[in-house]
Amino acid sequence: MKLSCNLNCSSYVVFLTALLVNLAERISFGAGKGRFLSKGFCPFPSSWKGKPLGLIIALIMLHQTWASSVCKRWYEIVSSTRFLWNFSQVLSQKPWYFMFTSSEEAVGYAYDPSLRKWYSIELPCIQTSNWFIASSCGLVCVMDNDSRSELYVCNPITKCCKSLQEPPGLKFSDYSALAICVNKKTSCYSVAIVKSKQVPGWRGGDESVICDGVLYFLIYSTGGGGPDNRHGLITYNLSSRSSHGLLIRTFIPVPCSLTCGRLMNLKEKLVMVGGIGKPDRPDIIKGIGIWILNGKEWQEIARMPHKYFQGFGEFDDVFASSGTDDLIYIQSYGAPALLVFDVNQKQWRWSQKCPVTKRFPLQLFTGFCFEPRLEISP
Repeated sequence: MKLSCNLNCSSYVVFLTALLVNLAERISFGAGKGRFLSKGFCPFPSSWKGKPLGLIIALIMLHQTWASSVCKRWYEIVSSTRFLWNFSQVLSQKPWYFMFTSSEEAVGYAYDPSLRKWYSIELPCIQTSNWFIASSCGLVCVMDNDSRSELYVCNPITKCCKSLQEPPGLKFSDYSALAICVNKKTSCYSVAIVKSKQVPGWRGGDESVICDGVLYFLIYSTGGGGPDNRHGLITYNLSSRSSHGLLIRTFIPVPCSLTCGRLMNLKEKLVMVGGIGKPDRPDIIKGIGIWILNGKEWQEIARMPHKYFQGFGEFDDVFASSGTDDLIYIQSYGAPALLVFDVNQKQWRWSQKCPVTKRFPLQLFTGFCFEPRLEISP
């Protein structure tokens, strides 16, 4: 195989690139259904024969940028429609979790639950970890937290990024929330921004998600009522887009007293992860539950075992949680520990230890879940 390089790079990089090009060509032309079975093709060591493509899938994704500089043929292949489509068919990737490790910069690591590995990647567009972030089917939508006028949609793996126009209507608001939904058949996407001002008894927040054409938005009580009414859910049908009627009429109460709630779309069903408050002190967390919304009724599908709850150490009444497909990630703001819940398997599992440790007492950690995909672009 001939390999022409424009960069002054080590023989290791050249060799690795050659292997990736060879693999990419096989995927591009439909060869290989997840394992290397062909007798005539094995660019890898003999001990790798029969190994799943997942062993090197991370290399394909994470080295796309530098490999395109090293080898023109690589860039041509990975940019082709045939390769991207076949690649998505060869391996169905589980959703990753990106953990910010700085409150000042948008830097951190992405966790791959399939290989149980952490990767250092750079996010396009986003500048700090306090930006609004929403994801769906390989695309991530971000909005700045200051002017709330900078709006982007990007693919964090391919680094493709598109700037969106500032939405019309209310320019300044007390609270904002961001949501995105991608149609997997057409790759078209919808972005929703909820802007709200505080009204007597209730205020908005930053939790919203789109499921099956309906926008769900979490609101918070500002006083009055019992402990079970500290949170509520408002719905809006994006298909009808009716501007008539009061949104409060769509109010759905939460299943119990919550310290916080996190909304997510799991296979077009609304799932909420919430901190369960103590009966006598609803602002103090005693555990974490997971519910799915059926119609207007909540069904509890899991409760975090106490040993995992204790494993976080000190757990604040608010925490980070996001998920998609069959995985839910839960993280404390005060530490880089990450817990993964598999909805199908009903299994709780700690992630591999993040390569970043807490350096000072007030250091905060947060993150978001996204699907690593090559074939979709904004």
